[in-house]
Amino acid sequence: MGRMTRVLCVLFLVAWELNAWNQEPDANVNSRYSVESIHISGYHSSRISESLRSQIDKLIGEKLDSAALSRLASRLRDELHARNVTYKVQRGTIPDHVAVEFEAERTKNEFDLDVHNFAYNSQIGLSGEGDATLRVDGNSFMFGLVDNGNDLVERFAGIKARVERQNVGTNRLGLSFEFDSYHTQWNPTTLSSLETTGTLAGGTGNIAGIYRTRQNFQPVATLILAPGLTLGAGVSFERFQMQFPAARYESANTVVNTLRYHRRWDESDVYQQVLDAGYSLRAATKAFSTDYVYTRHEWDARYAFTHEHSTLVAGFLAGVIDGRAPLFERFVLGNSTTLRGWNMFDVDPLGGDRVVHGSLEYRYRLLDVFYDTGAVWSHGTSPDRKQSVGAGFRKDCFLLAIAFPLKDGRVEPVLIAGMNF
Repeated sequence: MGRMTRVLCVLFLVAWELNAWNQEPDANVNSRYSVESIHISGYHSSRISESLRSQIDKLIGEKLDSAALSRLASRLRDELHARNVTYKVQRGTIPDHVAVEFEAERTKNEFDLDVHNFAYNSQIGLSGEGDATLRVDGNSFMFGLVDNGNDLVERFAGIKARVERQNVGTNRLGLSFEFDSYHTQWNPTTLSSLETTGTLAGGTGNIAGIYRTRQNFQPVATLILAPGLTLGAGVSFERFQMQFPAARYESANTVVNTLRYHRRWDESDVYQQVLDAGYSLRAATKAFSTDYVYTRHEWDARYAFTHEHSTLVAGFLAGVIDGRAPLFERFVLGNSTTLRGWNMFDVDPLGGDRVVHGSLEYRYRLLDVFYDTGAVWSHGTSPDRKQSVGAGFRKDCFLLAIAFPLKDGRVEPVLIAGMNF
């Protein structure tokens, strides 16, 4: 028994040393290398939630931790509804750093229902958009319903459909084809203003006439230039049925370019910053056989700073149109997101080809107070700056607020409610 005991002790010590030797490289790697970048292949980054994106950002710059990467893979699998998520570690571009790539294996198909936005404005009415999406083998097929009186000088309602491939040779390149078909309705104030300018009866000038229906076909390629930075490039073929002086079809065919940047910083669990900014260009030229020739530039930015239960949000919007553009391209203020408390048809019933807008918002737990200021005008006229204030309650994506325009005379509060806007 004594010899057997000694043999067992020797075998135990050998096994202990072998296990320690096998684990030592991981310990050395964890203590030596830092995470330079994290990429996810198989799914578009837009499908990742803000909280999960925050978790990913926290790992960048930290020491390599296989346990943390395994937890992240598990959460990615649950949120993306993927069949499986694995990761591999590769040498980084700078010394003592590594790049981590997660590979998400798609399920055979997925089906999602989503409400992108739903808003009620006591002066404008209801607006909403929802869609159903089927994803099969890396392709997505979307069909949606739209009824929107909030974003343009017109109220447009109809359908939209899109086919998208998010991985074209590489996970950095995506391609989509979208078709929209809308029926339009016009506010009486807009029709009266058009009649005064002579446009309703077929007059000329930089303000175009009204249309009954509008269709759009838009192929777009999206390229991820860097983490958080995307470039979209494509063309838009718009066709609409004009109503005056006689029913006829016109077109506005444009080159479309969009550059967007999204960055999130999380210094701790109670401190974070989020920046979202973009620039878009729509240019219509005679080379595209269009009835309208114009360029439309738009810049927007939104910065949010959060510390514990307080959040400060600053927003900015600016735009310029040169040339004669259709009414759906003109800028508006005075809805559920800009100059809240004003009625867009009181601000400018025809919209404008120039716009500047800024907003400040403070949130503490559920409380939300905001201040808006801006102007929309047309070339050759002077801007008339307007202001508004409001307060309400916000919980995640849902907002209920009362807004007031700052002007002389009677003040009529506006009720704003909805989600995802």
